[in-house]
Amino acid sequence: MAIYRLLQNSAFEPDQVKTMGQAFEAVCAALGITDSRNDPRAEAVAGAIIALAQQGVTSAEELCARALAQVRPAARRCG
Repeated sequence: MAIYRLLQNSAFEPDQVKTMGQAFEAVCAALGITDSRNDPRAEAVAGAIIALAQQGVTSAEELCARALAQVRPAARRCG
């Protein structure tokens, strides 16, 4: 999964990584990404989620909604 590879040497706590992983999976599902290791959109999703988490966004739902809005502006919700 793209996000976990990017988080390998990060300063995030395990619970933050779990939340970010949940958001990543939800955004990928909303975008129809089924192979997150080989789909370039997954890298964009992971980058958006990590950046949002670094800005202090802590809930999976908020990370999902904001990341989805960044990569697909017309989208309104996850799940």
